[in-house]
Amino acid sequence: MTISSSLNAGVAGLQSNATRLATISDNIANSSTYGYKRMQTDFHSMVISSTGGSYAAGGVRATTERLIDQRGSLVSTSNATDLAVRGRGLLPVAQATEVQVANGDTQMFLTTTGSFRTDSEGYLRSESGLVLLGWPALPDGTIPTYPRDTADGLEPVQINVNQFSGEPTTRMTLGVNLPATETDAGSAGDPQRLSIEYYDNLGTSESVNIAFTPLVPGTGSSNEWTMTLTDSVDPSITIGEYTLTFDDGRASGGTLAAVSTTSGGAYDPATGSLIVNVAGGPIEIDIGMIGQSDGLTQLSDVFAPVSISKDGSPVGNMTSVEVDPNGYVHAYFDTGITRTIYQVPLVDLPNPNGMIALDNQTYLPSADSGSFFLWDASDGPTGDIVSFAREESATDVAGELTAMIQTQRAYSSNAKVIQTVDEMLQETTNIKR
Repeated sequence: MTISSSLNAGVAGLQSNATRLATISDNIANSSTYGYKRMQTDFHSMVISSTGGSYAAGGVRATTERLIDQRGSLVSTSNATDLAVRGRGLLPVAQATEVQVANGDTQMFLTTTGSFRTDSEGYLRSESGLVLLGWPALPDGTIPTYPRDTADGLEPVQINVNQFSGEPTTRMTLGVNLPATETDAGSAGDPQRLSIEYYDNLGTSESVNIAFTPLVPGTGSSNEWTMTLTDSVDPSITIGEYTLTFDDGRASGGTLAAVSTTSGGAYDPATGSLIVNVAGGPIEIDIGMIGQSDGLTQLSDVFAPVSISKDGSPVGNMTSVEVDPNGYVHAYFDTGITRTIYQVPLVDLPNPNGMIALDNQTYLPSADSGSFFLWDASDGPTGDIVSFAREESATDVAGELTAMIQTQRAYSSNAKVIQTVDEMLQETTNIKR
């Protein structure tokens, strides 16, 4: 019956607008919730086929969708491990309760932002109980190759805030001027001594002791020195001995002309370096290339260590942790060194809006979202990770209030339809035979 279909259409209208009001209510309630993705309600007409001059109202139905791919604006914070994704991609996280139980692989959830801080066990955890996941780095700071289509390689990011760390010395650069007058006939021939500190594998301070002994000729100038290197761990053992010959020509006067090896690693003229073995392992020492003034020189009458540099550092305390735009988690120490300890990937899916929405702005991949892939941040289709930042709610309060007014009017109109149908049915029952 046509009038009955009008009643059904009015009821469907009430239900659909009530659904829309529920999503509007949720959006407004979460207008200050970081990372919240707004809900959207769409109406779809239902048509019942009719014949002749009569028409039956089909009504309307409502569908809802969470717009996970819609991003909110980023706001700055003062916490280095407040993270937000700028662009496409989501952060992998796990429930802290699962991490604490540690009875197997944790379930990977996804989110677009989070305020992470270290808990009592050092895990980077948010107030809502989410623990950040990442790939652990090797001791040298490199990230091994992990599978990208599964979360099996991901581990909870754990920061040992009381961690000590040191860097062994593996390379030195010598910029030293030797006095040319010391190779003249009649000179005293006293060796020029130099001690360079290095750090061994345990962060202990040791030194490479270098003695430059001039060759004093009977007449003229030899322009030749013997460089002898010893290790402070055992000064009685020579770890390298080299004969240095300097050029006295007008074009390249004072630069190295030749280096011959007596003991220790051979001098490489292509790089200007030689390798000696101290107690903790090999150290590469750059003394400069032939004909260049970038290392050892022989000029004037002054012994001057003008430029000496080395890598490595003593043992230091971790002071802070930061995440760079590529997702690398760096630990900073009070000795000035930085170590990469994790890499946080960004997860991308063909249809982010098809994911299952859960509490605390977290999502799970589903059949509708498609298979996920773990990308390096700033690589492929993904954006980058912004530290010291949070993503605001995607809710536009002004737009939601406008939609609320429209929904209220539509709901009232549908209620009026039901009232009108009720009055018409009442009139029908009042007809007397």
